[in-house]
Amino acid sequence: MDENLASDLAELPALLDAVRESATEVLTGIETRPVARTPKEVGPEELPEHGIGLRRALALFRERWEPAFSGSAGPRYFGFVTGGATPASVAGDWLTAALDQNAMSGEDSSATELEHQTVGWVGRLFGLDQHTGAFVSGATMSNFVGLAIAREWLGEQLGISVADAGVGALGPVPVLSGTPHSSISKSLSMLGIGRDSVRLVPTLPGREAVDVDRLAEALDALDGRPAIVVANAGTVNTVDFDDLRAIAALRQRYPFWLHVDGAFGAFAALAPEYAALVAGLGEADSVCVDLHKWLNVPYDAAVQFSRRQDLQVRVFLNAAAYLTAPTGTPDFGHLVPENSRRLRALTAWFSLTAYGRDGHRDIVQRNISGANRLAGQLTETGLLRLVAPVRLNVVCFTLADRATPERVDALAAAVADSGETFVTPTVYDGVPALRAAFSNWRTTDADVNRAAKAINAAALALS
Repeated sequence: MDENLASDLAELPALLDAVRESATEVLTGIETRPVARTPKEVGPEELPEHGIGLRRALALFRERWEPAFSGSAGPRYFGFVTGGATPASVAGDWLTAALDQNAMSGEDSSATELEHQTVGWVGRLFGLDQHTGAFVSGATMSNFVGLAIAREWLGEQLGISVADAGVGALGPVPVLSGTPHSSISKSLSMLGIGRDSVRLVPTLPGREAVDVDRLAEALDALDGRPAIVVANAGTVNTVDFDDLRAIAALRQRYPFWLHVDGAFGAFAALAPEYAALVAGLGEADSVCVDLHKWLNVPYDAAVQFSRRQDLQVRVFLNAAAYLTAPTGTPDFGHLVPENSRRLRALTAWFSLTAYGRDGHRDIVQRNISGANRLAGQLTETGLLRLVAPVRLNVVCFTLADRATPERVDALAAAVADSGETFVTPTVYDGVPALRAAFSNWRTTDADVNRAAKAINAAALALS
């Protein structure tokens, strides 16, 4: 055995303690760590020929790389929709690595049984009791799987199997949506359907939600041709929601597969005062939910749900003499793109077991409250204005005066350089803007106050 490996094995308990101490220092010091850092080149390193062992590697990482990492695990990181990691999910992630299960097949352990149970739990959070599902890496892959099943469904309507005959047998595929996330186009590209297949349907005035009447017109114009409809349960910029029940009702008149992108907006179901926003989610044919957002488990973890597991198996069948055939409950290797797959479900199992529905409802409600608090503090000075109402957990705002791309970019840079908070740029209705997305379990009113102070100070410096 290599001498470094042998030494690390002999010293393993002490080394794991050293890693624990390092992680503890990061997480307990997150309040004082700069939230974001302007990326600077660290410089190249030569590939080690002999290695230095874990203890020295840990010291080198902490000296050379860790200081340049963001505080994205902390309570004032509002970029993208980045959840933190609850204590229980951190424990689950560490044990996931330690146990190192390949959750493809149920032939050698109960790991896949735990995943099935956890998928069921997640489904019940969102009223998806009639769906089956599996863990995937993130929202993009969740949307990819849902749309892959939709593609197979389109073939079924024409009496062919796309999985066997290829996407060319389908001909052009109409994909209708109001405000699709960029991962939808990316998934359609990977599936061979093509980005150009997306037909944007007009949205309601001043909204990102699709106009259902115009959607019906678009479907009617297809003259009975089957289509894919992509609906939103929470858009990126303003967390707007399509009327899922009204869209689902259109299937009485038109043939289409309904895929709902509920990456983080589906979590509205946990808050009774917002649950109506996702009414009808259970009627979807496939659903995307991203758990490293509002469930606050570490990257990467998402779940895809579908009503047609039979079609899913047809798409992702992994046939080999040494693998179990997909009878009864199919192995996950027959349900998702990956054959080799880590037990992503364990982080969610730990967090749901530790905190339950009530604990995660608390996170959602506090984050929504925090978003409204930030919106109030940003607009009271008159230097900033909202470009859309706060509908859930995202504050979309811009400069009240001369909101040019250059000035908004300068504002974003100044906010990041403050080290107090981090927000990301966007464009909404043609207006350059910034997004503050709340999804971290640790965020308090005090964090909101600090973030608002930093953003307002940066806006004042630009005025």
